[in-house]
Amino acid sequence: MFEVTKEASQKVKEFFQGRKELSPIRIVAGSGCCGPSLGMALDEAKEDDEVFEVNGITYVIDRQLLELAKPICVDFAQTDTGTGFSITSSLTADISCESPCC
Repeated sequence: MFEVTKEASQKVKEFFQGRKELSPIRIVAGSGCCGPSLGMALDEAKEDDEVFEVNGITYVIDRQLLELAKPICVDFAQTDTGTGFSITSSLTADISCESPCC
């Protein structure tokens, strides 16, 4: 349903290192030229959220988004083109998209 890889957990912990408070991380939905995508932002839990504790970090996801997107996996990738978080889910791009970003 919701997973954070070991690599991603380590990078999130590095982000919070030296901070007094650990804010929850919200999984958010966005939309680009190729359809829906997921991202992360610091936020507080709300009434309509599902809350997950993974390796001492709290993640929150709106229940409706979770139902549409599950399973969700947060990973951290290092490639020739750069490094960063990658969030995969069951959300799919619009098949009519003709943009080279897809």
